[in-house]
Amino acid sequence: MKNILILLGILGIVAARPQFGFNLPSIVKYDFDNLGFGGFSFSVETSDGFKHDQSGQTKNAGTPDEALAVTGSYSYVGDDGKTYMVKYTADENGFQPEGEHLPPSAGVKKLGVPSSCVASLCGGGIG
Repeated sequence: MKNILILLGILGIVAARPQFGFNLPSIVKYDFDNLGFGGFSFSVETSDGFKHDQSGQTKNAGTPDEALAVTGSYSYVGDDGKTYMVKYTADENGFQPEGEHLPPSAGVKKLGVPSSCVASLCGGGIG
């Protein structure tokens, strides 16, 4: 009797699983190089056509202006069957994407902060 209940439980679990399988992409290629505090690079590719390459390095190491500068690109196959590619840079000037399908305004623009606001934040008051 106990074996029959266990068997019915297993059959119930199998019957309750989603009947429409998800075709999750698998990783076809993955490379990662950690260069310590100097930088990094990685590359990944999946079975559904997604590709991503990126590298980064530290600029002005050990100074107050130290920043990570990253460049890379990624591409994917859209719902319409087209392959879309985005190249980007991310540094002290923000994230700057480029791609044929992106409007020119998609890039990040560096905004200036008025000196009165800086003075106010530093405790100098407005004016």
